[in-house]
Amino acid sequence: MSFLKKLKAKVTGKDYQEQYLSGFKKTSDSLRLSAKNLEKNFKKVDEVFLEQLMIMLLESDIGFETAEKIVNELRQYDKDYIIPNFKRVMEFVIESMANIYGEDDNHFEFLNEEGVKVIMLVGVNGSGKTTSAAKLMQKYQSEGHKVAAVAADTFRAGAIEQLAKWGERLNIPVIKGIENGDPSAAIVDGARFAKENNIDVLIIDTAGRLQNKKNLMNELEKMKRVLAREIETSPHAVWLVIDSTTGQNGISQASVFLEAIDVTGIILSKMDGTAKGGIIIAIKHILNLPVVYVGVGEKADDLIDFDIDSYLNSIAKGLENVTE
Repeated sequence: MSFLKKLKAKVTGKDYQEQYLSGFKKTSDSLRLSAKNLEKNFKKVDEVFLEQLMIMLLESDIGFETAEKIVNELRQYDKDYIIPNFKRVMEFVIESMANIYGEDDNHFEFLNEEGVKVIMLVGVNGSGKTTSAAKLMQKYQSEGHKVAAVAADTFRAGAIEQLAKWGERLNIPVIKGIENGDPSAAIVDGARFAKENNIDVLIIDTAGRLQNKKNLMNELEKMKRVLAREIETSPHAVWLVIDSTTGQNGISQASVFLEAIDVTGIILSKMDGTAKGGIIIAIKHILNLPVVYVGVGEKADDLIDFDIDSYLNSIAKGLENVTE
């Protein structure tokens, strides 16, 4: 059985398949068009073809370093086992992407079994942090957890009220910071509220951090120290929210955040709005960070668990006509 057929068999019956197929449709469609154009001139795996393949991978936003790795592996594989047709080339590409990403990590282990589990969301302005926070609130509440949130984005006009309104809709308490006030103070209030009210999951929405503002990055570290004093071992997860439509700029954003705080995973928002889903493989390859959730729509339940098999199967849908 081919790799793509095995992949399809692995995801059959899994949750979120329709959301994956719709959320990654632009990436799948783009890959299909690029693959068809590439197939027209395919005769063998030579340097001309590899250069064209490299361009196709870069257009999917997989990044130069990751694309180069795939191309080099294909070049070596062809030397060892002559690749007979274009179908096998594309199957090799998807299989290489799977190997680069590796196995899925546990998204959020409830490490603090005796108390509050704390998630801190970080990222630049406009990345979708507040909306992601609201979607996480609903997700964990629907799973039976007692949830609270902290609106610690005190510098963006409307951010506090935006999260507070989500809290009202979901009947989830939101501890609000003071506009233009100290976000660490809001975090202290939120942590104490969570302990006093036996909250299971506390979600903290922080201010957007611009890469060139060192003082804000220092503030992020301060918030982490404050949290650890209030709730031992917290934060238990630090997730960087990246707007998928920003492409490779998301990699540079993540690198800066990694210097300031121990990021444990990535949430990719607005995935349905881009044809460049290859960013997922690049993030794991370059940063060795797992993607924990992907946003594939505007609705509250459109933040779904990331599953590498479902992702690869979704983008490979675009190859069905060229690999049969």
